[in-house]
Amino acid sequence: MALPSSLSQIAQAVAHGQRSASEVLEACIARIEATEPRINAFTGTRFEAARAQAARVDAQRARGEALGPLAGVPFAVKNLFDIAGEVTLAGSKVNRTNPPAHADAVLVQRLQAAGAVLVGSLNMDEYAYGFTTENSHYGPTHNPHKPGHVAGGSSGGSGAAVAAGQVPLTLGSDTNGSIRVPSSFCGVWGLKPTFGRLSRRGSYPFVASIDHLGPFADDLPGLALAYDALQGPDPLDPGCFATAVQPVTRALGLGVQGLRVGILGGYFVEHAGTAARNAVASAAAALGASATVAWPDAAQARAAAFITSASEGGALHLQRLRTQAADFEPLSVDRFISGALQPAAWYVRAQRFRRVYRDKVNALFREWDVLIAPATPVPAPAIGTEWIEINGQRFPCRPSIGLLTQPISFAGCPVVAAPLWPSEADGLPVGVQLIAAPWREDLALRAGWSLAQAGVAHTKETNL
Repeated sequence: MALPSSLSQIAQAVAHGQRSASEVLEACIARIEATEPRINAFTGTRFEAARAQAARVDAQRARGEALGPLAGVPFAVKNLFDIAGEVTLAGSKVNRTNPPAHADAVLVQRLQAAGAVLVGSLNMDEYAYGFTTENSHYGPTHNPHKPGHVAGGSSGGSGAAVAAGQVPLTLGSDTNGSIRVPSSFCGVWGLKPTFGRLSRRGSYPFVASIDHLGPFADDLPGLALAYDALQGPDPLDPGCFATAVQPVTRALGLGVQGLRVGILGGYFVEHAGTAARNAVASAAAALGASATVAWPDAAQARAAAFITSASEGGALHLQRLRTQAADFEPLSVDRFISGALQPAAWYVRAQRFRRVYRDKVNALFREWDVLIAPATPVPAPAIGTEWIEINGQRFPCRPSIGLLTQPISFAGCPVVAAPLWPSEADGLPVGVQLIAAPWREDLALRAGWSLAQAGVAHTKETNL
């Protein structure tokens, strides 16, 4: 049995005194303890500190003080976010000897300032370089809807913890698809904001020029609530370009009336299996979309994203690779080494392409407000799968899971990942991407709310 209500319902119940923060937390802890042996989403818990936080929320309410919008909502974070007093693992063995973080990451601070209660840290692909969270150091995270299958990555623990009902809210990162892939495979809501929208201060980097941070949630209104709490300028983070908070929660009710919604074709159909294509068709029908739109240079953008990720990731870890290569994740160490050896000319060319590419992508949004695409080519494969088939073609599994997400994040556009459940997926979810122009998260979230209200996109309880 999962938590008795969703993120937005928990926030409302605590705010109105229908449930205490401590009661919510104890239900969350019981759920984690009951399901964690099968899921392996957490790498660390902090239940006593969480109990103290929840007690403070309850004391505030008893005194009649105003509560934050997320008061009493339990949350957990991918273990690349700093938690004061704990070592930031970033999914690695190498980081274990690092000193503990001296302060919480900015986004962790913002959620706690909104009243949310931090319960622990979550499993991930080492240094965020992967799409499956088959972590050799901390074990693979299992898909709550079908243990033995992957949860996606690199924020697999973040997606699985929400899907398993362990917590209603988590934080993850997305460079090439690491929020959208776990959202798709685990059947939860996810938001990859505009590049530079949210502060990254206090998070372990992977690819500074593409890294995004964002939330997962078990309902769309809760996702919007969390996103509003996470927003804000950060003059101490040179990669945060936001100058103001732009709340989205009140805009959800506007729906998609008046919005120009299109369906990405070409590359996004060719690299989507039957279940993924049918998920898009269901979303499109619910949003009244029928026109097919061509996304420019998708294949080239994916190639440039690969080059950029390998080069920046390899450079970041070069010294460790020289002295501790044997301690790296076997699934990623070769890619880090090859990235460190890539010719500089490749990286320069990828960045030159990116400037032109972003201009082409942004031009699309003169004609369209929201574009729909599948989030993953297939439903979650079994752990250990080496090859997948897409429309009769054979692809290497792990890198190909990001076929449909990499071109979008390379442009920096905001995306809501919405959970759908096509019958062809054999009980597993397949998500769709709702893509908007940079800085228009509100439009993508409005489209997501329309899918939720229509009953087309939603989470499901597991049988755990």
